Amino acid sequence: MKEILHFEDSRQLQSFLGTGDRTLRQLRRAFGVSIAVRASSISIEGEESQVTRALTASRSILMKLSAEGFSHEEIDSIIGEQDDHPGQDDPEALPVFPRGRFIAPKTAGQRKFVQSLMENTITFGIGPAGTGKTYLSVAAAVSGLRKGSVRRIVLVRPAVEAGEKLGFLPGDLREKVDPYLRPLYDSMNDMLEADQMTRLMASDVIEVAPLAFMRGRTLNKCFVILDEAQNCSIAQMKMFLTRLGFGSKAAVTGDITQSDLPDSVTSGLLHASRILRDIPGINFCNLGQDDIVRHPLVQRIVDAYGKYEEKNRKSRARSDQRSARENP
Repeated sequence: MKEILHFEDSRQLQSFLGTGDRTLRQLRRAFGVSIAVRASSISIEGEESQVTRALTASRSILMKLSAEGFSHEEIDSIIGEQDDHPGQDDPEALPVFPRGRFIAPKTAGQRKFVQSLMENTITFGIGPAGTGKTYLSVAAAVSGLRKGSVRRIVLVRPAVEAGEKLGFLPGDLREKVDPYLRPLYDSMNDMLEADQMTRLMASDVIEVAPLAFMRGRTLNKCFVILDEAQNCSIAQMKMFLTRLGFGSKAAVTGDITQSDLPDSVTSGLLHASRILRDIPGINFCNLGQDDIVRHPLVQRIVDAYGKYEEKNRKSRARSDQRSARENP
């Protein structure tokens, strides 16, 4: 599908585009469409549902341009309004509770990730913060529960402290692991009513468990999510992946650049990405900076850290080369 949005003149078009065509980049990233600029118009091309959303967002942005004090930082919220309630016309939209609510991927990378979650038994989602790995995995799990393709959802996370010593945590097992599973709860609370969430957890339809407590279990007809998988050891990853029983699916998400494991321990996520890629039913989806859908600053922060780490990597490599030459 192709739609054209016309502007009054080139000045209005330039105001819409923003510095360095910023608006176009945001629209392309959010809706996965192609946008071409003409003399006083833009053409939007892609899948019909996504073109419709991109056109609606563009018109809203155009209307806002005349408002005093309008900032291009507000464009993300305008785009979000168009993508918060996608409908059944989007083939990748995931039906979740409450009834009639759908959640759809916002970028090309996210669409591939959702497709993989639907088509494969085990999907690995690897990428930086803000790319929707956890959120879309939870949406797929809730959607599966709603459709009856799974009977239970199991949320798993390794209890590894992110550079802080938390000390003894009081309470029962759930209260002890709740702080580690909070990101999963946050995603699920966005899709389920509070009383519904309470009922499902009380009846063990939704279960939370630290990774260490998964040993010896077989999970049938479950959607299992292992979050922060970069903090698993090789043995833990093997143990988790071999828990799957009949009718189950698993989503394994993580960011290999943010491991909290000791330097001497190899990440099970990194190891799995090297040895499991050719197995049918297992798929790896790599999400990148273009898939970040949080505040625009998050993307710039990830980019800055990436450049810093790449610079350090090259510096270490040069140092190792000098050392090798000096000490043959």
